[in-house]
Amino acid sequence: MMVTVKYINRLGLLVCAPFAGMLIWLLCSPFTTELSPAAFPEPPAYTTAQISSGSAVLDEKLDEAHGIASTISASMKKTAWLYNETNKNVSTIAKTASLQADRPLKIYDTRISSKLGKPSQTLDTDRMRAQLFYVNAENFKGYALKVKLKSSEAMSMVLGNDKYGGAETTLAAVRRTNAAAGINAGGFADQQGSRYPLSTTIVDGEYVNGFEPSFSDLFFVGVNKDLKLVGNKYNSRNQLDKEQAQFGASFVPILLKNGNKQAIPSKWQTSPKRAARTVIANYKDDQLLFLVTDAADEQGNSGASLAELQILLQRYGAVDAYNLDGGGSSTLVFNGQVINKPSDGTLRKLATNFVLFS
Repeated sequence: MMVTVKYINRLGLLVCAPFAGMLIWLLCSPFTTELSPAAFPEPPAYTTAQISSGSAVLDEKLDEAHGIASTISASMKKTAWLYNETNKNVSTIAKTASLQADRPLKIYDTRISSKLGKPSQTLDTDRMRAQLFYVNAENFKGYALKVKLKSSEAMSMVLGNDKYGGAETTLAAVRRTNAAAGINAGGFADQQGSRYPLSTTIVDGEYVNGFEPSFSDLFFVGVNKDLKLVGNKYNSRNQLDKEQAQFGASFVPILLKNGNKQAIPSKWQTSPKRAARTVIANYKDDQLLFLVTDAADEQGNSGASLAELQILLQRYGAVDAYNLDGGGSSTLVFNGQVINKPSDGTLRKLATNFVLFS
């Protein structure tokens, strides 16, 4: 076994000897490598003609690019000009169309205003336009306030001192709310020293004391969220809810519907026959018309009859008209002044008042 191992070791040394010698030679001998000049070829030499030719081609390409850029720039300028001109034309067309669209309304407004006469005062703001006219009829004197509502903030109805059962004059309501005008609203009933609005009443879109079906010719009248006058006799709350009234009050009777006279209850033809009156009406273009008439007293010997007001309202071109609380309640305040002459001699405290804001 020992002979065999020695033999193998000697054989391994003989085999590895040449490689070991080569390794020693490589480590001890200097070793350098040189590359021939062919490994570094010189760049091609260009002649002057070739350089000039390349420069000319480059200049040609630059000129071509400049021409394209100029063409694009000119095209963009032309497009911008056409865009601006188109905008100008569209704006002109829109302005003309707007003026043409408003023209029928202006013609209509001129026509209905001419029937009222010349306004004595005008209040025109972003919220509303209110025009005050004087009415001189055969048997009474009165006042007409034509109102165009432009904003939902232009008109509202308030309870007396802002509470159910409260009462205040129309002038007090105008001053308290910093309004530009005020008109008395619905009827009222007194109970235990408090003054409550009559029947169905809505303030700020809410029923003040629930809904009460129409009875004894009572109606509800108010303004909805689209600034339109709504009113009628309502047998159910669902009927009135569909009108989306934002505010309104109740009284009696309805004077006009769709321009047609409505039957006046016999009681209201004679009790009283004549009196100070307040009416709210509308036109086809949704402008409102308030009529307030004077009376010397509460005896029914002076003032306007409801039948006379029906005739007058038809002449004015009103569509729907509703009689509001009258007599000593009739009050019209405009620009901080009481315009009419209250038949009580002094202003009456009321449960509800319409107010207009400039």
